[in-house]
Amino acid sequence: MSTVDVLVRGRSRRRSRLSAGRIAAGVAIAVVAFFVLLAIFGPLLAPHDPTATDLTYSFVGPVAGHPLGFDEQGRDLLSELLAGARPSLIGPTGVVSISVLLGVTLSVLCAWRGGRTDAGISAGLDILFAFPGILLAVLAAAVFGPSLTAAVPALAIAYTPYVARVLRGAALRERAQEYIAAGEVQGQSAWVMCTRHLIPNLAPLIVAQATLLFAYAFVDLAAISFLGLGVQPPHSDWGTMVAAGKSGVLQGYPAETLSAGVCIFVLVVAVNFLGERIAARRERR
Repeated sequence: MSTVDVLVRGRSRRRSRLSAGRIAAGVAIAVVAFFVLLAIFGPLLAPHDPTATDLTYSFVGPVAGHPLGFDEQGRDLLSELLAGARPSLIGPTGVVSISVLLGVTLSVLCAWRGGRTDAGISAGLDILFAFPGILLAVLAAAVFGPSLTAAVPALAIAYTPYVARVLRGAALRERAQEYIAAGEVQGQSAWVMCTRHLIPNLAPLIVAQATLLFAYAFVDLAAISFLGLGVQPPHSDWGTMVAAGKSGVLQGYPAETLSAGVCIFVLVVAVNFLGERIAARRERR
């Protein structure tokens, strides 16, 4: 086999891998977009009241007008699944928004000020690393009561060190660039240089971190709801549906746990895949 043939085959393989990766990324984007639309319009599309109970239909399988059947309390599973999409996605979005905002602020402050400011913030972040997110959420639920409003800030605080630690190194490299020194010579304020130059240059890394963080937050909040410390009855999210369906699994009726678990699994895989793709593209650049 000639060298030309080897090169041609190598290029064709790379092209096929690239096309396969683009197709997979397109599918992942479509999945995420579908779930976002579900979170926005799901409660409006629910064919029945997701909180209405009728024990005569407890664990009844699919029937006309109820394609997924009923749960233990006689609630329509499809309506419950659609209505639960909104709190299931709002929680992780809140965690990511708060933690990314705090992480970007702290990392830029460390890079810009340096010295004692950098050392003090880094020491505080190291302390926060010792506290698992779910543990902080449990403590918040014990103090403020079980709810999504207590779990979200607790998880956001626990995730902030991970965001700040990654962005701090990138911010330090940007701080050492010549355009920053040129801006200081021209008399530009620190606020202008950070908001117009430094942070925008960190945007690809911020997006990658936020995407990966969303997947972790989604799983953690589902686990918190599974423990009964998240969304409270009569409302539910997918984590509470997985927990509520445990008795049905033992009785041979896994529809509630399975439907909510599949939604969690598919969304987490799609978001995690996109986050890894964004991070890999940034590293290649």
